[in-house]
Amino acid sequence: MGKYLPKPHVRQQKQNIHFASVPFPLAYIPRHRLRRKEENDIAIFHCPIQIIKRSVGRSAVAAAAYRSGERLTNEWDGKTHDYTHKPGIVHKEIMLPAHAPPEFQDRSTLWNSVEQIEKASDAQLAREIEVALPVELSRAEQLALVRSFVKDNFVAEGMCADFALHDKGDGNPHAHILLTIRPLKPDGRWGPKCRKVYDLDSQGNRIPDGKGGWKNHREDTTDWNNRENAEKWRAAWAAYANRALEAAGRPERIDHRSYKRQGIEKIPSIHMGVASSQMERRGIQTEKGDINRQIAADNKLLKEIKARITRIYNWTKEQAEADQPQGGGSLVARLYEAQAKVNSNKARSRSGKIKALQENAKLLAFLQGNGINSMQELYEKVSAMNKDYYDLRGQIVGAERRLAVLDERLEMWVQYEKYKPIRQKLDKVKPGKREKYQQEHMAELAAFDTAADFLKGLKESGEKITPKAWRAEAAKLTAQKDFDYQKMRDMRDEIKAVENLRKAADRLAHEGQHQQKGTER
Repeated sequence: MGKYLPKPHVRQQKQNIHFASVPFPLAYIPRHRLRRKEENDIAIFHCPIQIIKRSVGRSAVAAAAYRSGERLTNEWDGKTHDYTHKPGIVHKEIMLPAHAPPEFQDRSTLWNSVEQIEKASDAQLAREIEVALPVELSRAEQLALVRSFVKDNFVAEGMCADFALHDKGDGNPHAHILLTIRPLKPDGRWGPKCRKVYDLDSQGNRIPDGKGGWKNHREDTTDWNNRENAEKWRAAWAAYANRALEAAGRPERIDHRSYKRQGIEKIPSIHMGVASSQMERRGIQTEKGDINRQIAADNKLLKEIKARITRIYNWTKEQAEADQPQGGGSLVARLYEAQAKVNSNKARSRSGKIKALQENAKLLAFLQGNGINSMQELYEKVSAMNKDYYDLRGQIVGAERRLAVLDERLEMWVQYEKYKPIRQKLDKVKPGKREKYQQEHMAELAAFDTAADFLKGLKESGEKITPKAWRAEAAKLTAQKDFDYQKMRDMRDEIKAVENLRKAADRLAHEGQHQQKGTER
């Protein structure tokens, strides 16, 4: 190879890449998420599900008043909730099963009936499902979509549903769906949520509990609280929304599954939330916005490298199959000389000449460093680069997905620890002052309850609560991921070298055609 390719006169300069140092905010935002800044990805699938619980100072009446923009009085505690000045409520509606009392069409009657039937201080009052409405649909199409989804999935199962469409004109139209948790009897009266079931032995007989009674357990009277329902309802929303988009002649589609379950090696963005979205729209950068900008940059890098390496892989494969040894050196050597000549001809200023020499040096270093003397050897190198890309991409996406899991766990742990003292103080408050304390700390108690439920679910699934180990694993994954990203970025230089050879080949082919036409004349 050396006899055909001149040695470079300029040393290659290594490019140093620096990352901005971003401090941790008060809430847990992992450092590895705050690095690069790009435009934010937009996701239209959003379907969180929550329970309205009295134990954290919430009420079904207050929730209904807020979502409908009405003034409602809770007969349970005598408090009035006035949201008549709340903007952005474009539609509200109550849908009932056939056996529900007609008076439940009145919002105050329905939810006060729920409050009155639930006697416990820790009662679960209602379930809320929030869905992002496709912005591609008209208001009438959005309303028809929500109605059909609610009717088929909840009202048909016996639930009373109270939904409202919200749209402030900020590009975030969504619907809140409040659902009853306690079933109705066929006569329209409230039924029990659960029933006592006696444990039986292998002969079908009751088992004594040793205390004069019988062993028993409680069973729900409906399957509305089954864990599998969250997946079922989210899948149903995606299916209903996609049918509506198709009927409207729109090409967009949504998917309730994660990228991993879809088999897509792409890093998912995180949900921004109302506060962060509003700040971003005002031009104020947020931690969550920075995370999504970084994720967008990461996905852009993966997509860019894939497209470029696929093009040069296909080209080198074709050239290797067609390469015929000719006098005057190998095709690779001639391509190098052609590219070096172009670089020299383009350089007019002193800085341009230096840049041309550097480009030639990089190309030469790539060819000599990899022992490339023929198109077959170039093809083999690109094949290895192609394999390295897919290996790296798999490692990066796998690390990102695991980090997303660890991020959520650590965020919930921090939230749990932060609000635990407030929840512990609630247990010590005197009964007469308990309600006032719950109202004053409603948001904190709700945040604690969310975190506690999350951690409880982890423990029930067999996971240990080990925040120290989670942090250590996240740090290790982050270091490896950043190293892999750097290797991915370094591939650009080698890809560019092959792309330059391809440009030289196209130029030689064009010149050959031009000369052939001149000869024919």
